[in-house]
Amino acid sequence: MIKVQIIALGKLKEKYLENAVLEYQKRLSRYCKLEILELEPIRLPEKPSQAEIDSALLKEAEMIKKKIPQNNDVFTLCVEGKPLSSEKFAENIALSQNSGKNLTFIIGSSYGLCESVKALSKLRLSFSQMTFPHQLFRVMLLEQIYRAFKINEGSAYHK
Repeated sequence: MIKVQIIALGKLKEKYLENAVLEYQKRLSRYCKLEILELEPIRLPEKPSQAEIDSALLKEAEMIKKKIPQNNDVFTLCVEGKPLSSEKFAENIALSQNSGKNLTFIIGSSYGLCESVKALSKLRLSFSQMTFPHQLFRVMLLEQIYRAFKINEGSAYHK
C-alpha cells in the first residue's frame, strides 16, 4: 500500500476542520497509509522584514527536509506552482504509485516555502491563484488526494 505523507506548517485549530480531516483520513485508509506531520512555523513579528521572512523560511526548510523520507516523490504546494485538473493530478499520483514511490505533499507557512524545499519537488502544484485559509487548504488537499484515488480506480465519485 502506498504511503502518503503531508507535511504542514501549523496546527489545525477549528473543530470542524479537524472533523473534515478525520473524515478524509478514514476514507483514504482504503487506498494509502496516510501520515500528517504538523510542524511549528517560525514565529515572526507582526510586520516582518524580508530578511526576517527569508531567515524563517530557511529554518522551516531545515525542519521540513528532515521529515521527508528518502526516495519519496515530493509535491510542493505553492502559488506559483502548476495548476492541474483533478484527472491530471490523479495521473501524477498513479505514475508515482506505479513506479513504487511513496508521496510527500508539503504545505508551507503563511509566507510559503523556501526555494530549497521547492527544488526537491517532482511537481510544484497550485490549486488556484486565489489565497485560501491555511487550515482549510489541508482539507482541500486531502479531498483532492481522495478524489485522485477514486479517479484511478474508475469510481463514479469524481462525476
